[in-house]
Amino acid sequence: MKKSNLEVISLINKFSQWLMEQNKSENTIKTYRTVLTKFHEWLLREGGNLGKLTKDDVQNYMIYLESENKSPSTIEKIFVAINVFARFLEKPEIVQNIQRKQNQKNKRVAPESLETSEREHLLHEVKQDGNLRDIAIVYTLLHTGLRVSEICALNRSDVEINKHHGSLVVLDGKGNKKRVVPLSKEVRHHLKEYIDSLNSTHDALFVSNFNRRISARTIQYMLKKYNVNPHKLRHTFCKELVQKGIDITTVAELAGHSDVNITKRYSKVSATDLEDAIDRTFV
Repeated sequence: MKKSNLEVISLINKFSQWLMEQNKSENTIKTYRTVLTKFHEWLLREGGNLGKLTKDDVQNYMIYLESENKSPSTIEKIFVAINVFARFLEKPEIVQNIQRKQNQKNKRVAPESLETSEREHLLHEVKQDGNLRDIAIVYTLLHTGLRVSEICALNRSDVEINKHHGSLVVLDGKGNKKRVVPLSKEVRHHLKEYIDSLNSTHDALFVSNFNRRISARTIQYMLKKYNVNPHKLRHTFCKELVQKGIDITTVAELAGHSDVNITKRYSKVSATDLEDAIDRTFV
């Protein structure tokens, strides 16, 4: 067993002992251990560490749970366990102002996404910096809607590019379902430029500066320079497809949503949309 896993097991055991001292029931302690173990497994996939937990880790896990269509009550129970763990770590700040799925029937809030001007500014900035790998990653996230875990898992063999066509074979976060995502002309161009520049023979499509498969944390850190995150780019992709009139089922298939109701969040109209509809109809 890896040293890091042994350290996490030791940390969870200490947390359990602390809970006993807080007079928590055996069932509560067992539930909290299960929550933390699953949280730890997710963190490992995302390049995180339970012992070095950050606010971004907690927020991104809440977003992940929602994407897995967990109910608001389930998400809240998981958050409560993490909240108690944060108190044990004496780091209450990592659970402050964490946004979670609202437990309200039929409440559908469109996830935060980039406006057209913000998207164009992002593309301009990343191209100006000139890092071919980062340019390819940003274009791929914006034009395919891949999850950060999915883009990290891509191999070169998953990419097909020719003059008039391109696609990615994407394995979902659970590693048991594949989907084929077509590539836009711009993504094909930037991916080809990046691949042609590589000296490495690594199987991974995107590699770090240390010639290892890129991690989710590395991508998140890179995007932070541009004040965005992978979730926002994924949401932008879905929202733009819906706004262009692409049917919800097709968007769900491209995004890899297991439930079309997740995709329907992007069809929520704004007050501006409603005003525009009236102005265009009753001229």
